[in-house]
Amino acid sequence: MESTTIAVISGASRGLGFALASELLASGATVITLSRNSNAELDAIAAQHGSRVQQLQADLSQPSSIEAAAGLLSAALPDGASRYLLINNAGTVDPVSLASGLFDASAIEQAFNLNVTATMVLTAAFLRSVPQQADRRIVNVSSGAGRQPTRGWGVYCATKAAMDLYTRVLAEENPGLRVASLAPGVVDTPMQEHIRSRNNQDFPELDRFLQLHQKGQLSSPDAVAQKILRHVASDAFGRELLDDVRNYD
Repeated sequence: MESTTIAVISGASRGLGFALASELLASGATVITLSRNSNAELDAIAAQHGSRVQQLQADLSQPSSIEAAAGLLSAALPDGASRYLLINNAGTVDPVSLASGLFDASAIEQAFNLNVTATMVLTAAFLRSVPQQADRRIVNVSSGAGRQPTRGWGVYCATKAAMDLYTRVLAEENPGLRVASLAPGVVDTPMQEHIRSRNNQDFPELDRFLQLHQKGQLSSPDAVAQKILRHVASDAFGRELLDDVRNYD
């Protein structure tokens, strides 16, 4: 990504989002982040590479905060870039439970807000604020969980399936937009640590994730971020709406 790229990333304070922001700053892009917490390390990386980062704080699990974040995003997007990139990365795997245990409506609502509603509202702000003649690209970070059922992940699977279908609608409505719902594979992030802290009763797939970690089969956030950004910058990006970064090894 060159210096004329302006990138917006949600959930950039840690994990894959942090790795994506770091890579973009190192390449000279201007980066705007939307996260519950800021990360001083991103400021240091920006200073090191002569890049610019603006960290906007927002709780994207709450509707009022999502709407406020969208307004901040619209105001923060500068004119004159040749490429504008939105990466909807923020997400949660909670609540984790078999279907018979999904009684907490508030927790389910917050998951849909963070995983789906925030994506829709931030995308709307992005589309309204970025000139249509610019190179506009949107990555909706999805998951294989949205494409095949996983026991204990009824909410997570449902939100990621919603993300996939929303991406298809987005492409239908905006022919000039490059967009994809992109699964990153299994990445060694704080979310994976959280998954491994669950119990077999709520999450029968636990042993599979424990084995992936024990066998060193998790991908590093930096390696996945580099792979994603190479693909996003290529002419191939957007040809497959429901995509997987592992297809581009």
